[in-house]
Amino acid sequence: MSKNAPRVLPIDSNHRSTVEAFGATLIQLEPLGAVVQGLELAATTPPPLPVVQALEQTMADRGFIVFKSEHPLAVEHFLQASCWWGGKALHSTHGVHPATPNDNPHIFRLSNDIQEGILGVGPQWHNDGSFNPGTFSHAGYHMIRAAEKGGGTYFAHQAAAFDALAPEKQAYWSRLSSVNATSGVIHPVVHTHPLSNRSSVWLHLGMTGAVILKDPDENMFRLLDEEELRLLCLQYNKLLNAGLDEGYAIEYEYETNDCLFIDNLAVAHRAAPQAHLPVDEQGLRIMHRSTTQATEVLQPHFGLPIHLDINSPSPLGEGVWQSGGIGFRWDDNAPMRN
Repeated sequence: MSKNAPRVLPIDSNHRSTVEAFGATLIQLEPLGAVVQGLELAATTPPPLPVVQALEQTMADRGFIVFKSEHPLAVEHFLQASCWWGGKALHSTHGVHPATPNDNPHIFRLSNDIQEGILGVGPQWHNDGSFNPGTFSHAGYHMIRAAEKGGGTYFAHQAAAFDALAPEKQAYWSRLSSVNATSGVIHPVVHTHPLSNRSSVWLHLGMTGAVILKDPDENMFRLLDEEELRLLCLQYNKLLNAGLDEGYAIEYEYETNDCLFIDNLAVAHRAAPQAHLPVDEQGLRIMHRSTTQATEVLQPHFGLPIHLDINSPSPLGEGVWQSGGIGFRWDDNAPMRN
């Protein structure tokens, strides 16, 4: 562990007061997240800018906010609220399932029933849209129907996870850059979050085709080999899973009609294994996901380009350089569909 204990920041009192002045409340979840009460997602206009900014900062500090309701939320109102944050526009790259209401291209419909939605999404730790130069700023999860026996999402705060690393590992990971297996886009394995200004880890465990290591002294680069990359992925997986015991990760169990928004640069997530169990074991589960446009490119460090051609031979010599699909398979027994 590092000298600094991993820490998820509490709700800022000024942000709480700003939300309360609008007639709503912020309730802190433990160990991360917050519940918003008294704010209507179906409103025709967004909340005032100070309220939106307070909620955005709360997402950056605590990972996510959730709106709970006893009543269904219309698709258009879910998508409208998805545009309150970040780039304030939808950026959708997914396929559209036949059961999606009105074939709406901005709804990624997930289920454990193939007739109701796309199966098996997100079993490993990841951040949505890592194949884009500017990854999605936020993502929304609207639980249309929660399964009777549960099946939630794990969220891990990536700044707190960085804090949990030993200093030598912080320094090593800060010299790494990941290459997306499908697009060749390069992102830093450690970045500074634009709102919290905290160093945060970042690695997609289901779509990484290579990792580039910078020499500690010279402006020279090489690829991690199979042993090094497998070790990195295993350590990253262990680090985020450890947050469930160390207080920087949570298994959030949805209720029907929950509408949850994450800061996609602050928290990684993965589906709980129960979310993928068949209907006859778990009950039917249906979720709608939205993704919001980036505010900036997640630029790699050290003058590296934002993109390399992952489908061509490696420009950096020997090492793992795996294009397509899930990229490098770091665990032969782990489900890999992201």
